[in-house]
Amino acid sequence: MKERIVKEWFERGEQNLEVAKLLFDKEKYFDAILFHIHRAVEKYLKGVLIYNGWELKKIHDLEMLITESMDFDNTFEGYLDFGRKLTGFYYEERYPPGHIPSYSKEEVGEVLKTAEDVIERLKEVIT
Repeated sequence: MKERIVKEWFERGEQNLEVAKLLFDKEKYFDAILFHIHRAVEKYLKGVLIYNGWELKKIHDLEMLITESMDFDNTFEGYLDFGRKLTGFYYEERYPPGHIPSYSKEEVGEVLKTAEDVIERLKEVIT
């Protein structure tokens, strides 16, 4: 049962990551790309946390989720700053008003690469 739930979280996270990559290839909507990257990392984190007995909390703060994941794997501590940064992007996109933030392709590309690294590490935890 737990494996099926984790699989569903990972599948949804993978969809968010694919949407981010499609938009990145179009070189448009970099703010929306960051939003989808956040959603992908969040879903993978929640899947791993659930796998490790965590009770689902409807939160979006990646720093908090990463901190909770450190209870079973302290190597995630290295991703705290990334989680903090990505959560900031998420809230900028999710809660206007204000201008649409502008990000460079290089900046978004770095975030995407780090997200892929984090996701690969999360996948390793349960395999």
